[in-house]
Amino acid sequence: MIGSFSDCRGVCSRSACVVALASCLLVALTTCAQDFGDHTSATLTGKAWKALADGPAEHVLAYTGKCRELYLAEAVKQQKSLTDFAPTDKAHDAWALNDVGTCLFIEGQVHEKAGQTAAAIEAYRTLADELKFSQCWDPKGWFWRPAEAAAGRIKQLEFDAKLD
Repeated sequence: MIGSFSDCRGVCSRSACVVALASCLLVALTTCAQDFGDHTSATLTGKAWKALADGPAEHVLAYTGKCRELYLAEAVKQQKSLTDFAPTDKAHDAWALNDVGTCLFIEGQVHEKAGQTAAAIEAYRTLADELKFSQCWDPKGWFWRPAEAAAGRIKQLEFDAKLD
């Protein structure tokens, strides 16, 4: 990270360096200002869903990023322990896998909303390739599979890109 104007010499103009520093500060302040609640994966995922519906993209990405930061290692461990989707009565046992997978899906959604197709595909592909057995509880009473939904979004986004 650029820490002073002297760090920018030969890399960018002074005004570009000011913009870069301001952007870094804005991201840092936004992340610091976020209320992560009790920092559990369930809380972070719930806040990410809420922010996706009615908050700025920076808030969504702060929540999903924090969930990944804290729980990705456990999610990968839980993924490796499975050979198929956990049955409904055991699905909650894979809490980190489910929440991090859901957060990756939410990241894809927020990038799509912002017109950032490459970033959306990257989030979806990570989910589909690395956390394919994640499940997300729907308040209507069932689990759905974010990785399968992500694979569908990848196909649609890649198809749309070919048409452009």
